[in-house]
Amino acid sequence: MSMRTKRSVRAGQYVALLCYLVFLAFPFLWLISTAFKPAPELGSLHPTWIPQHPTLDNFRQAFAEQPLLRAAANSLIAALSAGLIAVLIATPMAYVMARHRTRLSTAATGWVVISQAFPFVLLIIPLFLVLKNLHLINTLWGLIMVYVVWALPFALWMLVGYVRAVPRELEEAAAVDGAGRLRTLVSVTAPLLAPGIVATALFAFITAWNEFFFALVLLKTPEKQTLPVVLTHFLGAEGASDLGPLAAAAFLATLPSLVLFAVIQRRITGGMLAGAVKS
Repeated sequence: MSMRTKRSVRAGQYVALLCYLVFLAFPFLWLISTAFKPAPELGSLHPTWIPQHPTLDNFRQAFAEQPLLRAAANSLIAALSAGLIAVLIATPMAYVMARHRTRLSTAATGWVVISQAFPFVLLIIPLFLVLKNLHLINTLWGLIMVYVVWALPFALWMLVGYVRAVPRELEEAAAVDGAGRLRTLVSVTAPLLAPGIVATALFAFITAWNEFFFALVLLKTPEKQTLPVVLTHFLGAEGASDLGPLAAAAFLATLPSLVLFAVIQRRITGGMLAGAVKS
């Protein structure tokens, strides 16, 4: 391949990447623009990207109309709890499945992958009946249990791959040096798994933070509702919506995930580099 051809291929790759980034960023940028537009601009027949007269009235109206702070607190409790519990359960299970490959572990891995294809509709009725018998309907703990069960298969699948990437020789070397199984797991394996654990927890958090269907069915009282459910209250009859406050509230709802990812992303990268140096 000639130098000119390589440059053309690389230029095409950059153009494709740029188009993909624009495709991903377009809804979010339009959401930000809408959140800061006054009512006359929202009803304009010729909308513009940049608000001509930016305002914070949409944010004030959103907080005045709906209990966003309480809903955000409910979502935060559910998402953080689900992420932490899912990781605590999935990490030892993933280690056993990765280090002891048997027919049972292979079947379990296949079942984990297949379970992700189950639609919500097939699960909601059995889950509702189980939670009703446990008196956990309309409680955050019942919703957290559902989120853990929903996130656990994919979290387990992710962590199995991370465990298999850790060389067995490191654990064997620690055993030769006299370290026991528990000491090896804590001092050798766990630090190398840290990026994977953080990434898995982030996945579980974002999944629970954005989830709508289970929260809508299982939470009845307004005091217990999560942020995605409260956002639907800005929608009126026959599809009409209070677009400005809705955009403002949706913009605020996306910020925690973005901030959390921005903060943790550096830690994930740093942990991966540290693990590479150790290995």
